[in-house]
Amino acid sequence: MSTAQKTSARVVTTKTVMTMKRAGEKIAMLTAYDFLTARYLDQVGIDIILVGDSVGNVVQGHETTLPVTVDDMIYHAKAVKRAVKNALIVVDMPFMSYQNTIEEAVRNCGRVMKEVGVGAVKLEGGEYVAGIVRHLVKIGIPVMGHLGLTPQAINRFGTYEVRAQDKHEAAQLLRDAKILSDAGVFSVVLEKIPAGLARKVTAAISVPTIGIGAGPHCDGQVLVVHDMLGLTEEFRPRFVRRYSEMADTMRGAFRRYISDVKSKQFPTMKESY
Repeated sequence: MSTAQKTSARVVTTKTVMTMKRAGEKIAMLTAYDFLTARYLDQVGIDIILVGDSVGNVVQGHETTLPVTVDDMIYHAKAVKRAVKNALIVVDMPFMSYQNTIEEAVRNCGRVMKEVGVGAVKLEGGEYVAGIVRHLVKIGIPVMGHLGLTPQAINRFGTYEVRAQDKHEAAQLLRDAKILSDAGVFSVVLEKIPAGLARKVTAAISVPTIGIGAGPHCDGQVLVVHDMLGLTEEFRPRFVRRYSEMADTMRGAFRRYISDVKSKQFPTMKESY
């Protein structure tokens, strides 16, 4: 059996992910919001599938992730769960589903875990969510952290520019990462921060870091699947490597179909009953 076959057959858990950091094995994570995408990702051996609240942008058409609800996340996570046999599924907890109280966080995160059966949830924020993280982990809900550019806080930031470029914010981010690690997260997403800072964070904490626009020194990487497939044409930040140009491919297929229908070339008798 080849290395690729062994990897694709491995059932990934939170423990697996932490073991990968210690072994120096890079972690590959992508988003999915539907059954077919999740099935293809799982078939090729992706380590982690993130059911991201980015569904608000790339599926629902919102400008931000803020309108996404817990019910939205459960709906999409259920579709993903039906497809996946091996990958670890992590679900983003949406804006205002966990920030108010520990009780509300437990109720909403508990719903996701119980109704969908995924492996973990993801929460944005540092020290101010540490108490919530600690309690969730204590009652058996694995948590992935998220620092740097946190899209749910976009109205506070006012911009999608790189975070933690000044010494004060960089020092706070490093502290937040250590606090989250101590609180019990099994990994931390680092979004759009300087590569040098991401390297320091990765070396400073015992749990894996997953980078998105955070350079090559993180323990793993994540991208939004619509971005790396070239479906989101207007969104072209330099941290997104486009592995395909699916927007062009899809438009071409649609045009050919329209042409074939209009010219009476589809369907043929061979395509009829």
